[in-house]
Amino acid sequence: MRDPARAAHLRRERCEVRRGDVNDAASLEGMGEGVDVAYFLIHAMAGGPGFEEREREGALSFARMAKREGIARVVYLGGLGDETVSKHLRSRHETAMALAAEGPPLTYFRAAMVVGAGSESYSTLRHLVKRLPVMIAPSWLRIATQPIAVDDVIEYLRRAPEVPESLGAEVQIGGPDVLSYGDMLDRMALAMGLRPRPRLPVPFITPWLSALWLGLVTPVDTNVARPLVEGLTTETIVTDSSGAEPFGIATLSFDDALARALAEEAA
Repeated sequence: MRDPARAAHLRRERCEVRRGDVNDAASLEGMGEGVDVAYFLIHAMAGGPGFEEREREGALSFARMAKREGIARVVYLGGLGDETVSKHLRSRHETAMALAAEGPPLTYFRAAMVVGAGSESYSTLRHLVKRLPVMIAPSWLRIATQPIAVDDVIEYLRRAPEVPESLGAEVQIGGPDVLSYGDMLDRMALAMGLRPRPRLPVPFITPWLSALWLGLVTPVDTNVARPLVEGLTTETIVTDSSGAEPFGIATLSFDDALARALAEEAA
């Protein structure tokens, strides 16, 4: 990782912390020694324009190191949805393709919104509900998505080396509920003990304006908000569940995931 100081808790768990930067290939030398499975959970949107190229180059450097140093498998978490409609989703998919082309066999998980304390998407929902008595309602609030609890995502990632069918495979994962983003805002309000917020339809608001709006009323970085909003304009649902079936994971409902995240924040 880039900042070992942020991993002090890992040392207490008898983990060895190694420092590297995927955009500095030389810094990755030796990172794969003694490693059987490597997890690639990196994105570069917060760095602003040009993140797609940074993500692709970082994935290539990591993949080449992993193959060169004998890592048996790489596990990557990308996004669901049509990758042709946004830079964010396209970059996620191109990262997976770079990892698969240059590195060891890849397990490519694809998920929509991950619901958990600390996640950007969950934090955005919570702050919108908390801060706005009335919300503007761009058309993307009607788009269907299939959120998944962060604990379920972690369990899929953890089990990947134990599931032979996932080696070299794409695995689409999601929770049991298919909802619109508007539905999720209403459920967030109820989970927080509030009334669902009235919404003022503004069908022609652009992703750029939506991103500015999110940046004003939530703590999400505008550099992150704009590509995220572009990705919200396409459905992000599981279209092929066959890859997830061998894992045998019973995923949490959206309401249960919200309750768990809110309880964790309050603790």
